[in-house]
Amino acid sequence: MTADHSRAPILEALVEHHRAQRLGFTPPGHKQARGADPAVREVLGDAVFLGDVLASGGLDDRLTRGRVLERAQELMADAVHADHTFFSTCGSSLSVKAAMLSVAGPHEKLLIGRDAHKSVVAGLILSGIEPVWVEPRWDAGLHLAHPPSAAEFDAAFEAHPEARGALVTSPTPYGACADLRAIADVCHRRSLPLIVDEAWGAHLPFHPDLPSWAMDAGADICVTSIHKMGSGLEQGSVFHLQGDLVPPAVLGMRADLLGTTSPSVLILAGLDGWRRQMALHGKDLLGATLDLAAEVRSAVEEIDGLHVHGHEDFCGPELADDFDPLPGIIDLSALGITGYQAADWLREHRSIDAHLVDHRRIGAQITHGDDRETTGELLSALRELARVAPNLPEAPRVEVPSPGELRLEQALLPRDAFFGPAEDVPVGEAAGRVAAEMITPYPPGIPAVLPGERLTEPVLRYLRTGLAGGMNLPDPTDPDLETVRVVARHAQ
Repeated sequence: MTADHSRAPILEALVEHHRAQRLGFTPPGHKQARGADPAVREVLGDAVFLGDVLASGGLDDRLTRGRVLERAQELMADAVHADHTFFSTCGSSLSVKAAMLSVAGPHEKLLIGRDAHKSVVAGLILSGIEPVWVEPRWDAGLHLAHPPSAAEFDAAFEAHPEARGALVTSPTPYGACADLRAIADVCHRRSLPLIVDEAWGAHLPFHPDLPSWAMDAGADICVTSIHKMGSGLEQGSVFHLQGDLVPPAVLGMRADLLGTTSPSVLILAGLDGWRRQMALHGKDLLGATLDLAAEVRSAVEEIDGLHVHGHEDFCGPELADDFDPLPGIIDLSALGITGYQAADWLREHRSIDAHLVDHRRIGAQITHGDDRETTGELLSALRELARVAPNLPEAPRVEVPSPGELRLEQALLPRDAFFGPAEDVPVGEAAGRVAAEMITPYPPGIPAVLPGERLTEPVLRYLRTGLAGGMNLPDPTDPDLETVRVVARHAQ
């Protein structure tokens, strides 16, 4: 039976809820905006509160006999060629944990690219899974990590044949993509599942000129953030499943264990509406987006001191296998300023927010929500930034380690280090100690230090100089990084 992608079950159920003028003596307590603070209603508008209803016993009946959410998930699975789809209103940070826990359990091994997001590390801490880190392909010149190769995963399985599966991040926040089909083949030769953290790839299934995406490449589980490159609301995430290596009931149980019992219908409606938008119009919308991004990339190249990274920078032997042009990664190093300086200047002087920011780059993400008006403002601001850059204060130098120096020894399981006896020591005395916390430059959110890793002076120096230069480190216990939380000596 052909799926009807003109339908949006969650949105339709909301319309019916309002048409029936149902009166709920249930949460949420604002009672369809009537009890909300007037000042809040003025800022948010009543539409937010009108869409905020109880999922069961409100949007659907108390036994969910209307199958509203189930039908929406079935349509999403059909749109992206998956066997099953699960919605999450807790972001991909929850979805990737559910995926990990459906493949491996406490003290079992899972192969993971070391360029994984901090949410993956949180999954290790909560689950007690033992990571087998697979090295990314490092570009020492650009100081960038690209996804590991299929050969690296193959070698890791040979060294750890008891591993239960693999997890790879693709695309990276920089737009670099792995050869997912080759990695899936490595896993499937061993009858083991592949999880793809495709948080940045919500748009990939909907245009042939974009990189291949996880389900079409044969991955078993794929996690996608609809709010990143799609048009869902923040925290809107889906995870897809295909094949028989991971039972759907197991994945559903793991998600239920971690997820909220009070899902936001607003977020669910955003997921449902985005699927309909992409299924009906995605190819046209993304085709126009790719054309617009090409214009922007060409215009940025004409600005002295700026370079927007492209396929030729990221792809090749020992580098990434494919490239998504939409994240718009702009190298500012020729201007003599850091990405931190550029992002702060753009926000303060031109009211423009960059996303990804590092010691030499900013990310100017282009989506189907952009047009020549928004990109014109961006280009105007970048031209002005290039003009004023020579007058900006000299930025503190961020001492970025070599790829070999960035790699730390995993001395303890992340869970054991995080929950075990710990103490705070001065950062000058932390080298050689085992970290009991994550330390993560954010965005993009790839930890430089994991619980259980043995700290080294080059990495500590990188973090200290990065913090002085404007790096955001949201997770250490001491935000000034004057002290570091480490495993107590008697517990090492």
